Amino acid sequence: MELKLEVFDGLNPFQENAFLVHADGKAHLFDPGFSNGYEWNRLLSFLENESLDVEAIVLTHAHVDHIMGLQKAMQQFRVPVFMHQESLPFIEQYPQQATMFGMEAEPIEVNPTFIDASWTLRIGSFEYDARYTPGHSPGHLSFYHKPGGWVIVGDALFAGSIGRTDLYGGDFALLEESIRKKIYTLPDETVVWPGHGPHTTVGYEKRTNPFVKER
Repeated sequence: MELKLEVFDGLNPFQENAFLVHADGKAHLFDPGFSNGYEWNRLLSFLENESLDVEAIVLTHAHVDHIMGLQKAMQQFRVPVFMHQESLPFIEQYPQQATMFGMEAEPIEVNPTFIDASWTLRIGSFEYDARYTPGHSPGHLSFYHKPGGWVIVGDALFAGSIGRTDLYGGDFALLEESIRKKIYTLPDETVVWPGHGPHTTVGYEKRTNPFVKER
């Protein structure tokens, strides 16, 4: 099944991108960084206009900007949360993460379903290739949908850049390896949807990315 992808860009103070993957009246919400009523209304209006029911929340990783709306999303939709086990400590330390950036936040209570490092993730009739891409954050995952020719990469890779590696658990060498082995091995025409900024393609980044160029 080919899935449609809707991007909700420029969310929260960090200008994060959340994604809604949908088909046949069902939808999966990736990295819910929604932080205020206006941002939430964008999502809820789209769901209503397209007659979509959210059946899962999926996290690439659990840095503060990607989970600002997680608690509300769980309360709103009452659906399972899928993530890598190594991301759980970041959710448990969400208030401390927020404090680092001068914000206040209440704890998030979650009982997630853990995704292993190399899974074909099947949720309902949706299917993704879950790729383990740490380096920006422990437990970071990217999600490749081959029929649609796209990959959601969180903060592993950006258009012309890569995820920062100076936060806890960051490792440039590990991130470079993740990009080369798990993203650059995808077809060049694969559309890359990052957690911040515009989309790009695998082939373009392999040729031009100043941090991780094709060898």
